[in-house]
Amino acid sequence: MNRVFIKTYGCQMNQRDSEAVAFKLQERGYAIVDHEDKADIVLLNTCSVRDQAEQKAIGKAGNVAARKRKNPRFILGIMGCMAQNRGESLIDRLPDLDLIVGTQKFHRLPDYLDDLTVSTTTDRSSSRAIIEIDEETGSQNEISEHLHEDGDKVTAFVSIMQGCNMKCAFCIVPKTRGKERYRSIQEIAMEVRSLAAGGVREVTLLGQIVNAYGRGMLPSKEGKSPFVQLLETIHEIEGIERIRFTSPHPTSFGNDLIDAFGRLPKLGSYAHLPMQSGSNRILKAMKRPYSIERFLDVVCKLREAIPSMRLSTDVIVGFPGETEEDFQLTKEAFAASGFEMGFIFKYSERTGTPAAEFADKVPQRVKESRNQELLSLLGAQSLASNKRLVGTSMEVLVEGTARKGEGKLMGRTKCFRNVVFEGTTDLIGSLLDVRVVDASASTLSAENK
Repeated sequence: MNRVFIKTYGCQMNQRDSEAVAFKLQERGYAIVDHEDKADIVLLNTCSVRDQAEQKAIGKAGNVAARKRKNPRFILGIMGCMAQNRGESLIDRLPDLDLIVGTQKFHRLPDYLDDLTVSTTTDRSSSRAIIEIDEETGSQNEISEHLHEDGDKVTAFVSIMQGCNMKCAFCIVPKTRGKERYRSIQEIAMEVRSLAAGGVREVTLLGQIVNAYGRGMLPSKEGKSPFVQLLETIHEIEGIERIRFTSPHPTSFGNDLIDAFGRLPKLGSYAHLPMQSGSNRILKAMKRPYSIERFLDVVCKLREAIPSMRLSTDVIVGFPGETEEDFQLTKEAFAASGFEMGFIFKYSERTGTPAAEFADKVPQRVKESRNQELLSLLGAQSLASNKRLVGTSMEVLVEGTARKGEGKLMGRTKCFRNVVFEGTTDLIGSLLDVRVVDASASTLSAENK
């Protein structure tokens, strides 16, 4: 039996893609192993959002390739966004690659590996790599199976769409993921019902612009967008206690979605709302089709719908042309929004995006300084918010054992706060009321009531 190790870089969508690939490989008779040293085949599922992510994957592939030079039957493959972005040019950097598979060809990996494993019964050092990066109609429907290695899987990612139609100047995703393609509500609901039957209690819906699901292809009904219709359908599925989604776009946060938070309890009180910048001038340069005033209006409406709403965001500092005044506007909007979680990135130039051609680059030292300044603000806001919860009772969904602290469990609140407390493993998968006794910027400590 051929043994496969899959290493995943990047976002939740990549994690979900890797899981679906692992399922298909197991179904074909391949064994999925937990370390590359146990494997005959190593697959790297890669990210292209930032150059650093690509360089990490290339470095890792170079290290793994040393095994292939000692054993020609060993197979090394790169799949995902970097494979789609760089294609055949990867061979120039990594001549020992056997396989390059793009984002619309994941489901064909068992076939490609079958071909390679047959050819490796002899020395294939003179053979060409398999390169598959073409578009494929219907590929969005292939990311639907899940691994069920044990009965303790409480949460699951569900891919509802692939691709992105936005044209953000800094983003490589439209190139690596293609145009938006949507799965049907019926197929998604069937997948979620199966997960619930297997013990899953929380699902996170995934899409590049997840709340734009169905736009232009599926009809609105009674003033509700296709995405809100999907949320309502999943909300009715017995066994599912929590529904989350990522990553949304501010322009698709319509009133119907905001209202859904107030009337669909399973949505909880957490939303991710990528701001990117607080400067209208920079937002325009980024080709983000909203003003900061429109963005803050969405924030206000979400907090009106759910007073306890907890918000996270994405911000890019050091975008070409960003002045100190622009950055101060970002800080002001960040504070006004009261973000308690955030992913703050230093702008990374991506070849093939419009911003890569922009002049007026921001020096690296300035990016570093602004990044640290915003991280400090985020830390202060997060700590203050969490400290206010000390002494209160909160409901948590128990997800598993805590990474740190022997005998402790980890769960999350409706507002997506991480909570650690003592308890036995039979509580995993249950909803539990706990009392918060201490707090850091990232974690609540609690005791079981």
